[in-house]
Amino acid sequence: MPLPRIVITPGEPAGIGPDICLQICLKPWPCELIFVADPNLLARRATELNLSIDIQQADLRQASSAHKPGTMNVFPIKLAKQEISGLLDVSNAAYIVETLKAAAQLCLDNQCQALVTGPVQKSVINDAHIPFSGHTEFLADYCGSYPVMMLATKTLRVALATTHLPLSNVSAAITPTLLEKTITILNHDLQRQFAIANPRIAVCGLNPHAGENGHLGNEEINTIIPSLEKLRLNNICLTGPLPADTAFTQPVLEKHDVVLAMYHDQGLPTLKFSGFGDAVNITLGLPIIRTSVDHGTALDLAATGKASASSLASALDTAIQLAQRSTLEQTT
Repeated sequence: MPLPRIVITPGEPAGIGPDICLQICLKPWPCELIFVADPNLLARRATELNLSIDIQQADLRQASSAHKPGTMNVFPIKLAKQEISGLLDVSNAAYIVETLKAAAQLCLDNQCQALVTGPVQKSVINDAHIPFSGHTEFLADYCGSYPVMMLATKTLRVALATTHLPLSNVSAAITPTLLEKTITILNHDLQRQFAIANPRIAVCGLNPHAGENGHLGNEEINTIIPSLEKLRLNNICLTGPLPADTAFTQPVLEKHDVVLAMYHDQGLPTLKFSGFGDAVNITLGLPIIRTSVDHGTALDLAATGKASASSLASALDTAIQLAQRSTLEQTT
């Protein structure tokens, strides 16, 4: 089976994305790594970190080969303005978006088998008048797909019904159409990408105590329960809606493969508490494989040598496994 070629975007040029990309190049990987970035940025950051990395322009015409420690193959995209470590600059917002487009296109064209994204600062992209609510939404729009955001540690998976929304907008966003799409994709991709034959999905309610039979809100009675009942007719294994404060207890988690939270901060605090630094963000529903780190740009750590590459390494490990499984399915 050929080795996968994995494309990586470092993300915000002033943050720790370049640092952790350089770090992972120091060890061997059973894949080829392609970084979409400005090679001069990477060279400058390597100098600041006192790392010896041989930075080369990527040649996608060659067959993929295992990563050689101490090397870095770069698909070049030029910064608009030279970065200053730790200091955001709206001049480079379009550069960040261009790296994402180029990397996604490499996967859509099957030149790369998975995409791993480093952290971006959404605010600086929006300050440049570029609409951007997050990697998940951007890649779904670019690929013409409906996204489902799932984060995973070695012991816990949490998917989200809604992603980067203000809390005041969540209730209106929880519709039968949204739940049916999200749960269908979640069930399908757990089967296809993670080889779970019959995924067991625990679904959180929206309100405290899952609405307390309508005394604490009607979303469960009017929307969530009817949607789950309809999906069960399609042989999808669903439990809930469960109160969120009990959905994440060990007895419940032991009986399920994933928890579906209704909104971002309902599900992710527990996941990040259980595995921050090693968790992986996975976008389901795309025609490409995409994983990401579970942390932000950490501007104060950029170019200090104190940033940890553990989450990027976990995201890359997951991308390799998913790419290998996908390739195996295509050849059998």
